[in-house]
Amino acid sequence: MIEDTIVAISTPYGKSGVGVVRISGKDSLLIAKKMFNSKRELNNIKPNYMNLGRINLGQISDLGFMVYFKGPKSFTGEDVVEFQCHGGIIVTQKIVEQAIHFGARLAQPGEFSKRAFLNGKISLDQAEGVIDTINAESESELRASNCLERGFLSKQVNEMQEKLVDLLSEIEVNLDYPEHDIEYKTKENIINELKEISNKLANLLSTQKQGQIIRNGINVAIVGKTNVGKSSLLNSLLGSDYAIVTDIEGTTRDIVVGCIEYKGVKINFLDTAGIRKTQDKVENIGIEKSLQTVKESDIVLLVLDGSKKFDEQDYEITQLVKDKKSIIILNKSDLNIVEKPNFDYILVSAKENKNLEKIKEKIYSIALEGCNQNEKIVLTNLRHIEILNKAKLLIENILNKNIQNSLDCLSLDIREIWEKLGEITGNTVSEVIIDKIFSKFCLGK
Repeated sequence: MIEDTIVAISTPYGKSGVGVVRISGKDSLLIAKKMFNSKRELNNIKPNYMNLGRINLGQISDLGFMVYFKGPKSFTGEDVVEFQCHGGIIVTQKIVEQAIHFGARLAQPGEFSKRAFLNGKISLDQAEGVIDTINAESESELRASNCLERGFLSKQVNEMQEKLVDLLSEIEVNLDYPEHDIEYKTKENIINELKEISNKLANLLSTQKQGQIIRNGINVAIVGKTNVGKSSLLNSLLGSDYAIVTDIEGTTRDIVVGCIEYKGVKINFLDTAGIRKTQDKVENIGIEKSLQTVKESDIVLLVLDGSKKFDEQDYEITQLVKDKKSIIILNKSDLNIVEKPNFDYILVSAKENKNLEKIKEKIYSIALEGCNQNEKIVLTNLRHIEILNKAKLLIENILNKNIQNSLDCLSLDIREIWEKLGEITGNTVSEVIIDKIFSKFCLGK
């Protein structure tokens, strides 16, 4: 049982309309009563009600609200009190100081969520869903983290673990009553159940490509020779003058990165230095970075100047990206198009913002090709992916042996799978991993 009471500011540091200070632990209400004056009788405070009064800041006070959440019906599973005050930096700090003066201690980062986990209010993957929700930078990240926080993954993992427990029980019965000679049927059932669990794991793991895109965004390199309008295209796609645009060749010498959100997915555009032969050492460094960016990108936008005849350099650059997922952009369609390529392209005018939506839609469709956008669970957490891969490998190792091991050895193998899956929810995970996960949380959460 956790004996001490913790306190922290739960809202971001700075000035705001409202600030929230959270206290959790067995002495929460006792400490709060010493800090709060109200016309309402404090000895009869009802849980889940807003109480208006003056919050003690030392020699002064602030008008605000106190809310009491009685454990275990609270976020942490303990008695929790939240003060809602004016959102000033000094106001919230003073409330924390007063709580510490009356017996609380300052919470560690993520300690409220850790207590919720330790008290059985949330599983470990749900806690990770909470921090992912806080850190979400796109709608798709928010959807994925919301599914995690609501327990969709832990539900599937718990179901798989229950099936493994059933198998262990069946094995124990067989070992306890060998005279019934049902070992063959038991092994046959083990094979079928393990295959079913393996298929479920495969379905979950099939979402990791989509999860990687959700987590990192789609990295799109904008490539071409000098003065084809790469930086102008970047600015048009971003809707702002993000990159410097001039008529001077070699203006862009470093990678310029800009991001947008399209259909809930983050797209990272990387404007690169124009590729050409030059004696300028600095520009050559930029060109080398361009070539490296092409290798590391998910998709390449190859920009050609439609107002000029294609030359040898255009075709050389085309060869550089031939093994990449690429989209040919024929820019400067506001001018006379001199020559059209004999391959698929999108006719664009960066100057007049023409066909920009076609580019975004093409990027989106190429990057998410084959991904089911209606999946409730999308694996974005590398820890979860690693655990599920190892669990699937353990099952495959058993199936590849055609269940040749004795039942007592199979029992050990199945128990290992059960323990591995338990690392997702935190049922079998080590304290070191638990501490590492919650240390990533912000203070007050």
